[in-house]
Amino acid sequence: MKHSQEFEDLVAQIKPGIKEVTIEQVVSFQKEAKDFLLIDVREDHEWQQGHAPGAVHLGRGIIERDIIALEPNKEREIVLYCGGGYRSALSAENLQKMGYTNIFSMAGGMRGWRELNLPEEKP
Repeated sequence: MKHSQEFEDLVAQIKPGIKEVTIEQVVSFQKEAKDFLLIDVREDHEWQQGHAPGAVHLGRGIIERDIIALEPNKEREIVLYCGGGYRSALSAENLQKMGYTNIFSMAGGMRGWRELNLPEEKP
């Protein structure tokens, strides 16, 4: 999907203030059975089409409202992903503002995951 210049500028402004991980790092975390929470922030219809194994779904529109109920420990390692890494970056910034200290955005998102032919789950 082609994004507006304004949207890309907004994400570029917040990226220096968030932490990112690569898809390969996330796969490594999974293989090591590392204790982390993987959250898909995409829309419901995107989630239904397939998602990373072990992920939970909290869409971008509700993550700030529902994150405390899902994970009250603000120090837990949380990796967010979306379609390409933009929405997850915006969500990471907001969760940091809410006091979460170990938040990461997965660079490349689900698009990159699929480009690497990694496994997916479907509900």
